[in-house]
Amino acid sequence: MDENLTPIAILIDQLKNEDTQIRLNAVRRISAIAKALGPERTRRELLHFLAESVDDEDEVLLALAEELGNFVEYVGGAEFADFLLPPLESMAASVEETTVRDKAVESLNKVGEVIPAGNFGSFVQVVKRLASGDWFTSKTSACGLFAVAYRRSPDDRKELRSLYLSLCKDDVPMVRRAAATHLGSIVKQLEKQQIKEEVLPIFQSLSIDEQDSVRLLTVDVSTAIASSFSTEESIQYVLPVAVSCAADKSWRVRYMVADKFCELAKGLGPDITKSHLVTIFSKLLKDNEPEVRTAAAFKVQGFSALVPVDLIIKQIIPAVKELVNDQSQHVRAALASNIMGLAPILQKEKTTEHLIDIFLLLLKDEFSDVRLNIIAKLDAVNSVGIELLAQSLLPAIVELAEDRQWRVRLAIIEYIPLLGSQLGIQFFDEKLSNLCLTWLGDNVFAIREAAALNVKKLAEVFGTEWAKNNIIPKVLSLYTHPNYLYRMTTLFSIGQLASVVGGDVTINVMLPLVIRMVKDPVPNIRFNAAKTLHTLVPLLDSTVVQSQIKPALNQLYDDSDRDVKYYASLAIQAC
Repeated sequence: MDENLTPIAILIDQLKNEDTQIRLNAVRRISAIAKALGPERTRRELLHFLAESVDDEDEVLLALAEELGNFVEYVGGAEFADFLLPPLESMAASVEETTVRDKAVESLNKVGEVIPAGNFGSFVQVVKRLASGDWFTSKTSACGLFAVAYRRSPDDRKELRSLYLSLCKDDVPMVRRAAATHLGSIVKQLEKQQIKEEVLPIFQSLSIDEQDSVRLLTVDVSTAIASSFSTEESIQYVLPVAVSCAADKSWRVRYMVADKFCELAKGLGPDITKSHLVTIFSKLLKDNEPEVRTAAAFKVQGFSALVPVDLIIKQIIPAVKELVNDQSQHVRAALASNIMGLAPILQKEKTTEHLIDIFLLLLKDEFSDVRLNIIAKLDAVNSVGIELLAQSLLPAIVELAEDRQWRVRLAIIEYIPLLGSQLGIQFFDEKLSNLCLTWLGDNVFAIREAAALNVKKLAEVFGTEWAKNNIIPKVLSLYTHPNYLYRMTTLFSIGQLASVVGGDVTINVMLPLVIRMVKDPVPNIRFNAAKTLHTLVPLLDSTVVQSQIKPALNQLYDDSDRDVKYYASLAIQAC
């Protein structure tokens, strides 16, 4: 066989193979094959073959659609990009699997962006053929191509608008849904008069479509239209649709309004937001369906940032207070992840008056995700004033430090250094110091590990002297505990503290204990002692390393336990 024919022949054989995986691998190699064939043969032979190979497994076609989107260089560059249209059009038109058609549309748009103006008519013809097809698959694919075609082909715009608006009125719900999905991107390219005369009737029709999957898509279109209109025009044409969707009989439509509420508010502008949307939002927070309340709760902070404080207090806070005791734990968790963000908006005095009780209730919620979400946002309150946190929330935080869920305890630990730096040494010693030591003896390893790191961070915040007098003696006292896990925590803590407290404290206070632990009866302690000594080597004077650390490591190297021996050998190499 001619060497030049071999690549395409092999590929054809593999693409016809009964094994799906072999065909899939062949598709993923078509760029290499195209490179070997060269642009001319790729256009003449390979693409012709691929255009006839769209009757395959969805997985293979998905890979092919993706590959062809990045194929322009292999057909000879942008000048010949239109050669890629036939196989992609074939997939976009006839494949039933939605993901394959979507990928084909994505790749068609990529190709359409680079086709030179002189050849762009071929792309427009693809759009027209798909939009005029007999099957819904063809029409739904066409909807995703109009934005590129409309922008790049001024001469065809009137016909393209007419075609698109006819798709918005198609008898098949899936086509109307696809048309509604992409209508916003079309609207952004239209002049105001065209929107008023041609799009508004369609927009209003879609907003009362019998299919809720179509109606919910008009929320995004509302934002696009409102951005082109004045406040008065938005009140007249867009607001009624938004109000209608927010009160729709289908919870899915109301959910979409709640989920897109901040974008809707920005699109309609501050005046309409203050006069109409605040009331709508408070109703969504009280919706009958928990999914809608959850979506609205996630937007509390974002939407509140767009409205005056007096309206937040008057209309949003009362609805939020009801959500604190919502029957759905998901609603409460969504609120907990968002409510702290109101503190910087309301500022100290109003936060104290209106939000503290909400924070406290959420910090004590029975569902651990609610407690975790509120803890994760505690730093938002700091911008309002730490006294507020200390006086009102600290008792609840202290209680959470012993929470039954270890992830909650872990979240609190990670917040403690920041809290300590803002409360000061005296307050910390009185209220939180004992907690930090309790965590060192926790029965969950992740907590003990985090507690050891926490000790280091506190030493960085409060200084070496504080650590020497307050934390190190208590950490070292764990060595006498009969449970080897506590003794292990001592080693973890020493390894963390050594880099902060300096050589003198390490040599005189902590190193002697580590050397004593070399003789511990538990092998886990002995090899962790080797690891800790390894950590100390670069931090200490070479004299100390040779006179104290190396003899201890040599002793461990002679240990009967192979793990102890292994870690001791690594540490000896570091010496």
